[in-house]
Amino acid sequence: MAEAETPNRSPEIRKDKIHNRWILFSPARSRRPSDFKAKSNPQPNNQTECPFCAGHEHECAPEIFRVPADSTNDWKIRVIQNLYPAVSRELDFQNPVSLVGDVAVSGFGFHDVVIESPVHSVNLSDLSPAQVGEVLLACKKRIEQLRSCDSIKYVQVFKNHGASAGASMSHSHSQMIALPIVPPTVSARLDSMMEYYKQTGKCSLCDIQPNELLIAESAHFISLVPFAATFAFEIWIIPRDHSSHFHEIDSEKAVDLGGLLKLMLLKMSLQLNNPPFNLLIHSSPYQDDPSNAPSTHWFLQIAPHLSGVGGFEIATGCYINPVFPEDAAKILRDVRISNNNI
Repeated sequence: MAEAETPNRSPEIRKDKIHNRWILFSPARSRRPSDFKAKSNPQPNNQTECPFCAGHEHECAPEIFRVPADSTNDWKIRVIQNLYPAVSRELDFQNPVSLVGDVAVSGFGFHDVVIESPVHSVNLSDLSPAQVGEVLLACKKRIEQLRSCDSIKYVQVFKNHGASAGASMSHSHSQMIALPIVPPTVSARLDSMMEYYKQTGKCSLCDIQPNELLIAESAHFISLVPFAATFAFEIWIIPRDHSSHFHEIDSEKAVDLGGLLKLMLLKMSLQLNNPPFNLLIHSSPYQDDPSNAPSTHWFLQIAPHLSGVGGFEIATGCYINPVFPEDAAKILRDVRISNNNI
């Protein structure tokens, strides 16, 4: 494990220029950064079979596609409908719900699941870089399919690992929800990035100078702890080349990203005792104004769950992070991963 002593520091409030919000860093509220661990493994893999395992395909909601496309029992990845969707693809979005004084529309949308492996005990970090790349390309393919629906404006890809992070099944999988609206947090992020571009003439992510925040890098991506990280040991993976949409990724870059993502997951698991986490892909809306392209840049976020959210965060939207990003980055940089695990 990587070790690092915490220098004596005063609390600091940092501006997150990507999301236009403030983060309060308060190291006095915590133990040493190197002592941070998840209390226990988030979801013991004591189950040997489930509906997501090979041979149980009939127990799942309808399949959308699989990889390879012509596979039978030897599939690698399956993309299926969610059996308990948050939104309904059966509803008519053009039929609004009337409420006096408020605005509502029908809960139209798509909620899909990406089963990342046919084997129950295999996690995303157990896959090879090429296999992780295949999972990313399956997400890309489904996002491109959803573009054919004119009512869909935004697709959120996410992965919940661990019960406290929202995972209801221990078999490794990701999800995506396609919505007929652009969520307010997404709009706020895009507006903040546009404002930065207007002030500087630069993309806020292209303009990042990682320095001591850098964890690792690859041919096409860098990984770092953001300057105003919302969560302790939060990680961002950012494309080196400016790109607004995740679905613009090609096969070469997907494999490259797969290797760096695998490395980050292994470092985080080893240092933090396999913590629950959310993995999020922040992309731009389908029908984004082309004039926004110079300011919008997609990225991937990994948010470990090491502490709860309290009343102050809920009331203010200002999160308290007990670990300075520079300390978290150094600890993660120093975690050594065996070549046998890469």
